[in-house]
Amino acid sequence: MNYPYHILKFISIAMLLFFSCVDEKKEKPYNIVWLVAEDLSPFYLNAYGDSRAPTPHLDRLAREGVVFTQSYSVSGVCAPSRSTLATGLYPNSFGAQNMRTLNLQPLSRELGLVDYQAVPPPEVKMVSEILRENGFYCTNNSKEDYQFFKSELAWDESGSFAHWRNRPNVSTPFFSIFNFEVTHESKMWNFKKAKYERGVYPPKRKSTATKKNNDGALVPLQVPDDLEVKVPPYLPQNEIGKNAMRRMYSNVVRMDRAVGKILQQLEEDGLLDETIIVWYSDHGGPLPRHKRLLYDSGLKVPLIIRFPDGSRAGQRDDRLVSFVDFPPTLLSMAGLPPPQYMEGFAFEGKFKLKQPRDYIHAQADRFDERVDMIRAVRNKRFKYLKNFYPERPYYLPVAYRERMEVMQELLRLRNTDALDENQALWFRTTKDVEELFDTENDPHELKNLANDPAYAEVLSDLRGECERWMKAIDDKGFIDEMDLIAEFYPEGKPQLTAAVTFMIDQGKVTLNCDTEGARIGYRYGSEKAPHLGWIHYTDPIDLRENDTLEIIAHRLGFKPVVSKTFNGSILENIYLPNPHD
Repeated sequence: MNYPYHILKFISIAMLLFFSCVDEKKEKPYNIVWLVAEDLSPFYLNAYGDSRAPTPHLDRLAREGVVFTQSYSVSGVCAPSRSTLATGLYPNSFGAQNMRTLNLQPLSRELGLVDYQAVPPPEVKMVSEILRENGFYCTNNSKEDYQFFKSELAWDESGSFAHWRNRPNVSTPFFSIFNFEVTHESKMWNFKKAKYERGVYPPKRKSTATKKNNDGALVPLQVPDDLEVKVPPYLPQNEIGKNAMRRMYSNVVRMDRAVGKILQQLEEDGLLDETIIVWYSDHGGPLPRHKRLLYDSGLKVPLIIRFPDGSRAGQRDDRLVSFVDFPPTLLSMAGLPPPQYMEGFAFEGKFKLKQPRDYIHAQADRFDERVDMIRAVRNKRFKYLKNFYPERPYYLPVAYRERMEVMQELLRLRNTDALDENQALWFRTTKDVEELFDTENDPHELKNLANDPAYAEVLSDLRGECERWMKAIDDKGFIDEMDLIAEFYPEGKPQLTAAVTFMIDQGKVTLNCDTEGARIGYRYGSEKAPHLGWIHYTDPIDLRENDTLEIIAHRLGFKPVVSKTFNGSILENIYLPNPHD
């Protein structure tokens, strides 16, 4: 049939507009939300086979998303792990491996240490900074703890009020993190924060139904007082061990409710089907021989990803996944290519690596006041540990951990020579140089196979991979921490980002900073708001008459500087104070 020209033209324009809309909708990135629990192993969750703690909201995510069964932190403690989650670098590749650097525990200072920032290489940005450069609204609620102070250009808002709902334009894609501290090790303490000396503890409480939180307020258990639990063999096989497990399950229930609130908010905003939800924990569990160690109880983490289009709903994924893969995967989910400096690989999204990884790697160095150095390599079945200080005990007394009643009970059993065979393993006074565990047949990693000839080939393979990895990342664990501090803080002072220089031409301001790796941001005084971050500088900006222009320059690990200008004249340059200044 022959149509008149004007009708054909109308049809052509209509089709062009239709497909343009389709393409625009297709190209618009999903929102991404990270829901982060603390100090939580997957072994105690319904999605991973343990139904003792009711978790309806996590169960929903598991039904509607993908459960990853082989996901691992890069360290058994939070700050080094979060340095990786922020940068895509292993902590020991840039001097962030010691727990912790920004806010030392009092006993750590007895080692001669001072608060300091690790300094990433100049090309490194926080991953949220990259997202903001590409049009995402980014919020963090609210834990930071990256081993360096956050990039001032990384978040639109970071704090207890940070939320995607604060973005000025509801059509702006967002990346939002919500941290749930209720499962943290400190929530296992059963007494109010108290002054104490090592080996001298408050009297034990008799009640199992309620225990005190950090502020001394009674927090009732969210599971039955007599819940039947299975205590890991390395913990006390008595009522104290059982109570610790019940408290842990109770905290899981409370965390699940907090997850449910975020899911409800996404539904209320009509965003659930426009948002990728990633739920995980920052490392393994809160109990003794969990946190700080490189056994699976300290490294293995739960990970559930819910995709908004319902793809892969209900699936289980057994690929090896490491925290160092999270930042490149986040960018890949947003349709952005990961930068080459990142040491992990995208396992989902547009830039997903086709070949899954063969190994995961992890480190343990100083924990508060105790110094050790252990490296781990794991494939899907076997775990290899290299102990660089075999003359030092396995168990190192950390004051923070000894606030738990269950840890106090282990020490009582040790002091009365009442530990059983499994519990005594942790309290050996020396370590084997190498350890090898079959995690399928020995999930608690109690039997070292390193000297068994039947596993010589496995041992050789993992040993070689450990050496290769440490060399590839230029492992900083071999550098004395005092020397690291001297490198990061020349002459004992933090390094300063140079103040910006600017040129004005025909009402446009061109900015520059001489510090390698520094990023520049700006904002106008008339537009400042707590929920609006610095605008990333890319091209010359307008010089607005009678409006203050603030300009920030910041390199990670350095102190940032803010320049205030008015009508083209610099009023002052201010170096922002760090909390430990």
